[in-house]
Amino acid sequence: MPRRRPSALRSERLARTVRRRRYPSIDRLSGSCTADLRRLERSRFLPEETEEAFWHWKSLAHGPLRLIADPVTAQRCGIPGCCDISSFRDHLEAVLHALPKKSARELRALVEALDDKILRRVRAIQVDNLGEPWWRDQL
Repeated sequence: MPRRRPSALRSERLARTVRRRRYPSIDRLSGSCTADLRRLERSRFLPEETEEAFWHWKSLAHGPLRLIADPVTAQRCGIPGCCDISSFRDHLEAVLHALPKKSARELRALVEALDDKILRRVRAIQVDNLGEPWWRDQL
């Protein structure tokens, strides 16, 4: 039986489909931190869940705050992740505690920069419960 040419073998192989990401990856993260994040998402969280949470938190930091912070115009349905923006920050906090120290430090620097931007834009954050984080109480 004659040997098959490599081109004939390659043509029979199924084409690899590339799935487009729903949310952009977190910029300015090192490769090791991204690998730790992927490993963590495979074991404890859903794929791309951290990118989604970071994207929403970043859009809150750079977008119009009056639509979320104003209790009159804010529409909250009570479903975590839908209208409740604090659930995204809760997820980021859970990831920060689950990552290894070096990767957590790298991601924490990006999240804290967004936190600072949000706190600078909001005139006053009133904390009713001292045990609760500020993003759960106000946003």
